[in-house]
Amino acid sequence: METKNSKSIDSPLTDELKTQNCRSGSVLALVVISMIILAALGLGLLTVAYGVRHKAIRFKNETVARLAAEAGYEQAVYWMIQQQDVPSAIQNGVPGVSGVLNFLDADSDYRIEFFTFVGYRPVYRVISTGHSGMFDRTVDVLVVQAVSGWDMGQCRVATGTSSTSPVYFVNGETIDIPLHINKLNDSPDNRDIYISGSPRFLRPVGMGESRYAGKTDKYASVMGLFEGGIYFDQPDSKVADEASIQSKVDRFKNSTAASYKFTPAAPASVTPKYPAVQLEFFVESGVGKVRITNNCTVKANTAGTYDYSVVPGSGGTKFQKYNIYAYHFKPNSEAQVVVPIESTYVPQKFGSYESEPGGQIFVDGSVVIGSSTYTDMVVKGKITVVATGNIWVADSIKVDGPHDASGVPSADNPNILGLIANGVVKVADPGLSPSSVPSVSGQTYQPIGITKSGYSGRYLPDPTVVEAAITVGGGGWGAENVGGRKEFSSPQDDLIVRGSITEVIRGVVGLTGSDGYLKHYYLDERLLEGILPGDIWLRGKYIPAPAGWHDYRASN
Repeated sequence: METKNSKSIDSPLTDELKTQNCRSGSVLALVVISMIILAALGLGLLTVAYGVRHKAIRFKNETVARLAAEAGYEQAVYWMIQQQDVPSAIQNGVPGVSGVLNFLDADSDYRIEFFTFVGYRPVYRVISTGHSGMFDRTVDVLVVQAVSGWDMGQCRVATGTSSTSPVYFVNGETIDIPLHINKLNDSPDNRDIYISGSPRFLRPVGMGESRYAGKTDKYASVMGLFEGGIYFDQPDSKVADEASIQSKVDRFKNSTAASYKFTPAAPASVTPKYPAVQLEFFVESGVGKVRITNNCTVKANTAGTYDYSVVPGSGGTKFQKYNIYAYHFKPNSEAQVVVPIESTYVPQKFGSYESEPGGQIFVDGSVVIGSSTYTDMVVKGKITVVATGNIWVADSIKVDGPHDASGVPSADNPNILGLIANGVVKVADPGLSPSSVPSVSGQTYQPIGITKSGYSGRYLPDPTVVEAAITVGGGGWGAENVGGRKEFSSPQDDLIVRGSITEVIRGVVGLTGSDGYLKHYYLDERLLEGILPGDIWLRGKYIPAPAGWHDYRASN
């Protein structure tokens, strides 16, 4: 029996059970806490994984949207390359001026607009927006037509009605002007630039053809000559595309002031003949002027060995002899009009946009530039002359104002001349004028060139200098009657061009060491900045203007 003060005494087993219960509770708590921690970690990892995946999807969609936008831009530029005349195509809303591209998981829409002029150089705007998922990405680019220094439909000279011979860049020559040569599509596929020895090319060279013929590297042996770089698979110049040239000529004609659009006539008694306008540029009392004589008649002479032009409609593949300049007359009744060059100034217009005013003279016929009145033609002003026939250079033609140490017009010189002809642009041979010019009723002989003491006949100066941007739609730039013309300084004279040349085929300038001219060509870099009126450029390449590329996220 227990007494009143007696106490219960736990057994060792009871204590052990209590201890175990405490331990079980701690373990449970630890398990619960661990589960909570692991759950939190799992949730965090899931959140992180979701975020990473979401960011990856966002990044992918945004990248795809940007690539789609750039694809739209490339399509727009490709469309521009295909057009005969981009401003006219934009104005007329030709299909392709805007469009939509569809891809597997994206699409883009683009449009091309006329944006402004830089001087006389058109600037276009291409806006392309790519779409992928919830993302829109836009590229907004200001684009200009590339300008080269010397563009050729082919680096060959016509030697027959359908035959050509290559023209070589030779050992010792330094070509300090950018070149572009269209793809020839010859078979077998040889290099379209012809090189003998080790000439130096200091400026970029663009080739329409590929570097390779199958697996053969056509350029492996000459790559070291191109110090300014060489670029293959370039878009062709439009100089061999008659429709492209005609489109630009028509627009030039339509924008020229009526007083400076001429359609010369010639008397029937002269054969063979070209109706022409004679232009003489000079400076008087600090003012640039031009003397204009309309309704002249060029008495033509039988073509020399190398005097070929392109057969219209042949795309620069067929050739014909053309009658070359011998001498010309003016009607006794025709007044010679002298006007300041600035009187010929008009703007080019595209819709509501206007270029700066610039000089324009349009002749539906041929043009003779030069006379015996002045020793050199001097151009003070900005002017372009366009002829549907030939342009004959009959004197040195220089621009007024400062020139750099090499003789090229300097960057701050505001004066420029452009010459573009549907026919040929050639240096005339005044030596073909007979000592006694036959009389023509109602006409007065207009001599060109200069005389040389102790020698009969007439000559052009040595050197003959032409400072102009020259575009030849019906053949090549060169000299007439090579092989028979007289030299002012034996054995050969020098022909200096400071400007640019665009020609369907190469024209003969001289025969090595024997006749004609030694050529010296220099780029007038001001042409790259849009200084020439008239938009006569034919290069088939369009590039972003400096600082003209902008891309941005259109939405999040």
